[in-house]
Amino acid sequence: MEYNNLQITESEINRAISFAQAFTGQLVYSIKKDAKKQAGSLPTAYHRLRVLEQIGLAKFNRDVFEIKSNVVTQPYSIRKKLFGSLIALKNARRFGKYYNEYDVNFAKKYLPSKFLTTLDYATWEFTKYQTPSEFFVYVDNVEESANYLIENGFNEGKNGNVILLPKVGNFDNIIERIYLDSIAKGGRNTLDAIALEWFYGDNIQTRGYFPVNFVKKVQEDLPRLNIAA
Repeated sequence: MEYNNLQITESEINRAISFAQAFTGQLVYSIKKDAKKQAGSLPTAYHRLRVLEQIGLAKFNRDVFEIKSNVVTQPYSIRKKLFGSLIALKNARRFGKYYNEYDVNFAKKYLPSKFLTTLDYATWEFTKYQTPSEFFVYVDNVEESANYLIENGFNEGKNGNVILLPKVGNFDNIIERIYLDSIAKGGRNTLDAIALEWFYGDNIQTRGYFPVNFVKKVQEDLPRLNIAA
């Protein structure tokens, strides 16, 4: 399996995910205590974490690590489709100038090599469920788009609300790709994924697993919002 010049075998990924599935109850774990115990040795623990980091499923430093539990608990049928979304999000680049709607409007109008808007603004167009806050966009050439933003006064950093994504994975089914991106991103975007499934389930070939309380919230919110509209 190859994404962005990373060579990772499917067996390595499967072993790493099996390892990760033991860590879904809390936010942060100890490498020397928790990971070593699960992996059997410290070198094996670091190897598992490096594989997970390469595919966007873990963050770690010398002492502690985090696991993207919302993804590793997904059924295998959808989890194997999420790698493109995970790698794209891992390699996302953020830019901001005024750090408000002006930045988004500028990117919508002028950004070169735009390919596909995804996540917040895309799901809003489809569902009108959650007000968008960040403009995630796939571009044909990340460097070209990044340089254009910088030339127009944007700064690259952690707080920008214009986010460039490399084209990684499959884009044959646009609605499903936005759905997968929403699951991979997690957090509030999980609710967007549920809303997409509510409206466009027939366009989604493989469906994810969501916490019952999340599903109930969306089911309760959407009829009320549609009536208000």
